[in-house]
Amino acid sequence: MMSETDPRSLPLPELRAVRAGLQHEDDVVSYVRRLTQARLDLVRAEMARRAAGDGGLDISGELPTILGAHLTGGPARPPRPADDFSDHPLALALETLCDECGSTDLPSMSEGELGDYAARLLAFEQDRSHERKELFARIDALSAELVRRYRDGEADVDGLLAQD
Repeated sequence: MMSETDPRSLPLPELRAVRAGLQHEDDVVSYVRRLTQARLDLVRAEMARRAAGDGGLDISGELPTILGAHLTGGPARPPRPADDFSDHPLALALETLCDECGSTDLPSMSEGELGDYAARLLAFEQDRSHERKELFARIDALSAELVRRYRDGEADVDGLLAQD
């Protein structure tokens, strides 16, 4: 993540560039967080299946709902181009966590293994949530400074559409 900088001290092109970089980082964190939430929901579905005593059923029927809720849903926000973040270090960290827990075969996991996996996923997701809150605060500060500059005439409004 980029270091803290006072938005008022940045030249306009750098202010825009820093904000764009933070927005990109938010896209990555958001993507990985949604993947984590989907995996956590799969683990919870397996735990619920076991608790209900559905020994012969599997959770594959719930996959479209679980994956659709996290990977295609979410709060509305201005669209930005979608990038492939699967090779980003955060995505790779999630894959490592899942590999360490043996996530490819949930039905064969013991209750303890499922519980450990759920706890690790939850902690990972909470870390991503904290990162997003910090990113939002920084993006908001940069955006507020941009708005102030346009409002006060320090930046050329005509260049706004060409730059953002």
